Amino acid sequence: MLFDLPDRDTLYRALLERDPAYDGHVFVGVTSTGVFCRLTCPARKPLLENTRFYDSVPACFEAGFRPCLRCRPLDPVGQREPIVSALLRRLEDEPERIWAEGDLVQLGYDPSTVRRAFKRHLGLTFLDMARLRRAGRGMDRLATGASVIDAQQFAGYGSGSGFREAIVRLLGEVPVALRGRELLRADWIESPIGTMLAVADAHALHLLEFFDRTALPTELKKLREATRSSITFGRTPVIDRIEAELRDYFEGRRLAFDTPLARHGSAFTKAVWDALVAIPPGSTRSYGDIAHAAGRHTAVRAVARANGANQLAIVIPCHRVIGADGALTGYGGGLWRKDWLLRHERKVVGVTR
Repeated sequence: MLFDLPDRDTLYRALLERDPAYDGHVFVGVTSTGVFCRLTCPARKPLLENTRFYDSVPACFEAGFRPCLRCRPLDPVGQREPIVSALLRRLEDEPERIWAEGDLVQLGYDPSTVRRAFKRHLGLTFLDMARLRRAGRGMDRLATGASVIDAQQFAGYGSGSGFREAIVRLLGEVPVALRGRELLRADWIESPIGTMLAVADAHALHLLEFFDRTALPTELKKLREATRSSITFGRTPVIDRIEAELRDYFEGRRLAFDTPLARHGSAFTKAVWDALVAIPPGSTRSYGDIAHAAGRHTAVRAVARANGANQLAIVIPCHRVIGADGALTGYGGGLWRKDWLLRHERKVVGVTR
């Protein structure tokens, strides 16, 4: 293996906390029930002595475990629960609706179940999502040059103060500052190794990151500052394009990307990113190798910083950089994802190690 599993105590703690970072990469077999689960399984947690951890579904089967019916470990990682998909479609079909828990009850849903499902998949509740969508409609209106009151009414806010507070919470700006300004659009893209957030304008992709990355809020703030723009939920042809290319990537039909990129960084940082893109799929390079390729033989630490500043995961393949000793090093999306991506690319190009 490129990546050894963490120790048992660490994995058991992740199981108790339903940590999504290992989802699809580590499974737990429960000897008292004979089933194997994702670490995010909502079922009652077993005792430590009744757990066995495995790095693949076949390993679980070989050990004699059967798949859990609650967390469905055989389903693709990143596949949304039906309740999440159904309610997201409702948001798209009824963008002007003002949602409350009572509406969920009328539709036959338990509000607490909905809340947990959305938090698990998207990191925020359904009602928070609905409020963000409504605020986004108002932001779209402001971007066309409409007045604040017109945008407020279009978004379905009866209170001007409520609309202003929603915008400030979302963007850190007051509505009047958004009038006539072009906005960046953000939307989710599902992948076999977790949900990703894509941010783009009409011309280029600005950000592509795993949604559970701890530094994502900071990256979004830096992006807003770099572009002097704001971000609202929505789609652009660029997001549609990168979603299609990622689908091809994960299905093994492509390992390079053609989506136009907006790269925010110094000349040296961009040179490092160019060197990353030049690494052949199925191969890896050390930080020293990248420093040499970027024309700065001794700037290994600077290369590491530039590597960490990459906001276009997978597309600019910083996952192909490893330590000088061949060990996996830090990756914002998690070492297990770095390991998965390297394995995937080697499998596609037919490289074995």
